[in-house]
Amino acid sequence: MIRNGHSRAVGYVPVSATVRPMPSGLDTPQGAAELAESLLPPLGNRWLHTQAVAARAQEASAAVPEEDRDLLVAAAWLHDLGYAPELRDTGFHPIDGARHLESLGAPARLVRLVAHHSGAVYEAEQRGLTAELDAYEREDSPVLDALIYADMTTGPAGQSFDFDRRIDEILERYAEGSEVHNAISKARPYLGAAVERTRARLAG
Repeated sequence: MIRNGHSRAVGYVPVSATVRPMPSGLDTPQGAAELAESLLPPLGNRWLHTQAVAARAQEASAAVPEEDRDLLVAAAWLHDLGYAPELRDTGFHPIDGARHLESLGAPARLVRLVAHHSGAVYEAEQRGLTAELDAYEREDSPVLDALIYADMTTGPAGQSFDFDRRIDEILERYAEGSEVHNAISKARPYLGAAVERTRARLAG
């Protein structure tokens, strides 16, 4: 992947630098994958996780309307984009990723899905960032459910986990009382319900 001097994918120009918003392919799997590949490989396991989540989202795409399947996979490629050090703003990756996508002129639904993936509202509360996250409306839809399913059944290095194992490993990775540990503990019923809805749609 060719990068420019700011570690951004060539061709991804912030809206502020253009006369009009650039044509966006970021809500397509190819465009999203290219942007993710321009920023995440140095993060090691985070990049392995991202690739596996995208593959799992593709597998789960039958759980969403046909017209939303590319969007689901694109959101999976980009869900952890905000971990890239050069995008760090609030320090909370769903918001930082959403803000970057917004600056690139990405479609609003894609931005919102990244902002709200995997129960982000629970961690935003822990971090005192509820108002910042509220700038992005959450859609409660099969697409968000399937994105949660893909993330919450994929381990930190791309392993295939069942839901309970994935939640347990997060709780083990983050110290009790930490923002992430508290948020995931509270979010577990919400996340589990999204996973079950997706499984039911796939089975149906």
